[in-house]
Amino acid sequence: MKNVASSGSADLVIVANRLPVDRVPLGDGTAEWRRSPGGLVTAIEPVMRANDGSWIGWPGGTESDLEPFEDEGLDLVPITLTQQEVEEFYEGFANGTLWPLYHDVAAKPEFHREWWDAYVVVNRRFAEQAAAAASEGATVWVHDYQLQLVPQMLRELRPDLRIGFYLHIPFPPTELFQQLPWRRQLLEGLLGADLVGFQLPGAAQNFVRLVRQRVGHKTHRDLVYLPDGRTVRAAAFPISIDAKGFEDLARSEEVEKRAAEIRDALGNPSRIFLGVDRLDYTKGIYARLRAYSELLAQGDLDVEDAVFVQVATPSREQVEQYRILRDDIDRLVGRINGDLGRIGRPAISYMHASYPREEMAALYRAADIMVVTPYRDGMNLVAKEYVACRFDNDGALVLSEFAGAADELRQAWLVNPYDINGMKSALLEAYRADEKERTRRMKAMRKTVSQNDVAAWADSFLAELTAVRPSHGKTVRPARRS
Repeated sequence: MKNVASSGSADLVIVANRLPVDRVPLGDGTAEWRRSPGGLVTAIEPVMRANDGSWIGWPGGTESDLEPFEDEGLDLVPITLTQQEVEEFYEGFANGTLWPLYHDVAAKPEFHREWWDAYVVVNRRFAEQAAAAASEGATVWVHDYQLQLVPQMLRELRPDLRIGFYLHIPFPPTELFQQLPWRRQLLEGLLGADLVGFQLPGAAQNFVRLVRQRVGHKTHRDLVYLPDGRTVRAAAFPISIDAKGFEDLARSEEVEKRAAEIRDALGNPSRIFLGVDRLDYTKGIYARLRAYSELLAQGDLDVEDAVFVQVATPSREQVEQYRILRDDIDRLVGRINGDLGRIGRPAISYMHASYPREEMAALYRAADIMVVTPYRDGMNLVAKEYVACRFDNDGALVLSEFAGAADELRQAWLVNPYDINGMKSALLEAYRADEKERTRRMKAMRKTVSQNDVAAWADSFLAELTAVRPSHGKTVRPARRS
């Protein structure tokens, strides 16, 4: 690749695996674009509007005839993937190699050369599109594990750009990362950025250590010094949620009414436990339900007084490991309800479905105890969403110490998800905690979530990116937030 002249007009370019909209087929054979739920677009949309921004991403299908378009005032640039690239780049290298490896080998990663080749090809396509969209001296913010080669590819094409990269999932320790046959290429890809952001300080330290050991660059604390004179900073920027948006939703009459309906439909138990996860092997759903069932079997809990509601959002259903996980959890829920439930009183109310934000807010309002116990998670925003919705300062959060959120939400009942007995103890403590104890913990967590919301996260990353490279490039204007 060689340098290309600027032809674009965007002063801020967001490069992410997915567009912030989904293409939804309609009954008449046409399709429409529908805004995707998610915190990233909520955070970045105001900054994009303030900076003539463009968003580059994959729309999720294999359509090859899509042109750049505008949706609700946002300039969106779709990237085309073939069916083979979906299988090898997305389902293959991104989710069959990197995802399990970066999540502490929760499943065995696979290393296939053709998957890597597809990853390189697709990353180059994203980089070329970003190079074409960005104005002279623009800021480009690249997101997540699917696009770790884009920063360096983009640097080669457009050395005038200010480039940031943010990893939303965990970054693995040295011993795991070194299993990758393409470890050096990924590290060099990330070093194309001026600022590399992670969820936790430990991840940034892992990255700097690996660069020193595997690439040989000089480092000092959070800085990497490159032979060409550039300096790359690696730092933690813990992501968050639209806290005010969730609280406003939770306070609405419709959500309050729906929360009451949910409790009524469940038989108005004294305590509702709630789990909300993508159906993924990193989320610890199986161990969590097993721990809960043992409490019922031992008589510590009773189905007349308590119920566990588990929402498992469908995820990557074309991938064999995910189909196996779904079958395993289906069987477990059936066995628990068959052994421990009573007529009209299931032990576990299980939904394999996705729900809109309004329904999620109602579930958060209805639940007395939120159970978030992943084996490894970059952050886990569900924990923060629950806290944001508990405006009455009541409710309990049982949280895995291996979720990034545990670094901030220290007042949760923290658990090791591999320790079934420890998880049972925490569930029971949260169940038995008095109002004063619940309020003390929830107040502190709510303060943390409201002060560190997703807008503050985006602003802090972009402000740091501007500061890292003061010599050239346009300064990103912060969004005007009310």
